Amino acid sequence: MNFFQHQDQARKRTGLLVLLFALAVASLIALTNILVLVFALYASNGDLSESLVNTEVVALDSLLSVSLGVLSIILLASLFKLIQLSRGGRAVAEALSGKKINPNTDDPDERRVRNVVEEMAIAAGIPVPPVYLFEEQGINAFAAGYQTGDAVIGVSRGCVNLLDRDELQGVIAHEFSHILHGDMRLNIRLMGVLHGILVIGIIGYYLLRVVSRVGYRRRSGRNDLALPLLLLGGGLAIIGYAGTFFGNLIKAAVSRQREYLADASAVRYTRNPAGIGGALKKIGGFVKGSHLEHPKAAEMSHLFFAQAISHFLGSLMATHPPLSERIKRIDPNWNGQYPHVAQQPPKTIFMREVGQPGVSPNVASRMSASIIPEQPKVEDVLLASVGELAADQLSYASNLLTSIPETVMDAAHDPFSARAMIYCLLLDRRPAVELKQWQQLESTADARVFAEMRRLNRPEIRTPRFRLPILELCLPALAELSDEHYQIFKTNLIHLIKADQAVELFEWAVYRIIIQYIEPDHGLIFSKRQIKSLKSVGKATELLLSALAAAGADSPDKAIESFSRAKEMLGLRRIQFVSYGEYGLRDLSRALAILNRLRPLVKPKLLKALCLCVNYDGQVKPIEMELLRAISVSLDCPMPPVVEAGVIFT
Repeated sequence: MNFFQHQDQARKRTGLLVLLFALAVASLIALTNILVLVFALYASNGDLSESLVNTEVVALDSLLSVSLGVLSIILLASLFKLIQLSRGGRAVAEALSGKKINPNTDDPDERRVRNVVEEMAIAAGIPVPPVYLFEEQGINAFAAGYQTGDAVIGVSRGCVNLLDRDELQGVIAHEFSHILHGDMRLNIRLMGVLHGILVIGIIGYYLLRVVSRVGYRRRSGRNDLALPLLLLGGGLAIIGYAGTFFGNLIKAAVSRQREYLADASAVRYTRNPAGIGGALKKIGGFVKGSHLEHPKAAEMSHLFFAQAISHFLGSLMATHPPLSERIKRIDPNWNGQYPHVAQQPPKTIFMREVGQPGVSPNVASRMSASIIPEQPKVEDVLLASVGELAADQLSYASNLLTSIPETVMDAAHDPFSARAMIYCLLLDRRPAVELKQWQQLESTADARVFAEMRRLNRPEIRTPRFRLPILELCLPALAELSDEHYQIFKTNLIHLIKADQAVELFEWAVYRIIIQYIEPDHGLIFSKRQIKSLKSVGKATELLLSALAAAGADSPDKAIESFSRAKEMLGLRRIQFVSYGEYGLRDLSRALAILNRLRPLVKPKLLKALCLCVNYDGQVKPIEMELLRAISVSLDCPMPPVVEAGVIFT
């Protein structure tokens, strides 16, 4: 199953979630109506046994009103929760009391986690997710967010302290599988849906508290409603437990199989079964296992790497498969014995040299000895790489990160310096245009940012090998900017791009990636309708294909030939080549936003056409590969650095 099939399956699972939610809501409405009917009959004459046969006490329109009221409460509660989670993964991490790890931290364990996450993100071709540490002794982790742009990785203190680098890499690879395969959006929406189901029980609980305090204060007279209200509150609380039951069933139905798939993906990404397998075995051998104490752990149990809470119904309500079954699928020869794990092992056992990211030496040796099959067509290689991650890409990302100067890495991690770094990436190669850009920034940029830009500017960071990875490293720091500083930064980006009175496609792609990351459109309540066919978005397709064909061609005639070949492959006879200069930044952005709404199984057709454009002359230039990857990220189809038969396309 490839990236696009996973995305389509995630969309179908959203449909399953809606169906299960509807069934749960219908059940809760029915139970609440029965409860209200019994309450009304009893309150009318105080004799429940006689009142049950009196069907005229509660009118049908009253039961309809109750049904609409319950439905409204559930939907409003779900909407309220989704609004709370509108910041994506950061909202989840903060709800779990997570503390964001400073990318320039001096703590060796925290640096090790950051290094693993950074190399995994660069290898996958996505923005580097912020990493949050939550103070729990259990070995656990999670990935949360709506899309790659707002994803975060969370790791427990136990995960950081007790796992060696290979095991930590296996856990992080498992979480990256959830990021790449579209599981996160479903998970975060599941939280909102389940909150609506549980709210009836919460109302019953508070009703019980209020009535128990004030119900019998009137000693001088009879309080006829106290007992019925207690019964009503108790009944609603019981219905709340039913909601919890339905919620856990939904979690189990939606979550379990994905954990097997994520485990398998982690093995495929790292080519190291001992990594994730060792982490799972340590969970089994550790006294606290993967258990979490945080009061929000139950609500978010389906997000975690391993079972975060215990349930009295055991495996029936478990959000994760049994630990032993997960291990056996990874290591069929496992003897069933868990290792003894000390509470705080000596850190030197698990530490690599600080600041040296990368796969472990034993994994690297297996990678170098692997047999690489005969290389297929370049466009097929590029398309197959979308949303995937492999050990050779991890090795490439490791070497790349090591080769980036330390001053550049430190600057990419700092909100103040990251702005200067992005400005440097967009400086034009033509001296006259570059001078104009410097003059513009000197008058509009913060003076300290301008001085930092002077310090960081070096030609090598603008090579195709470095530009996109540095951008991906800078994005989390840019997200920390205040609204005021971000608006100034955004304005300066536009000035830099328009300095030559033309739109260079890579400059535009960089702008789109930044906007998409910092100003995401989650579609929290009503997702925009997905587009089923490229024929219905011919104008947008026409514009993007024209721009990419022109960017990689040596002449206008070659650009038209490249466009025609892609057009023929798509079967879009009516679209026509649009000459450079007939479109602007806003036109391209609008076209890309439309094409991003294509259904998952339609996007590969568009991407293959784009790949044909860049490979029309039989070679993929570094700048073309960089541009193709930037556009792919903007389409939510991240394309990693492609390494095939020793050839690196970036």
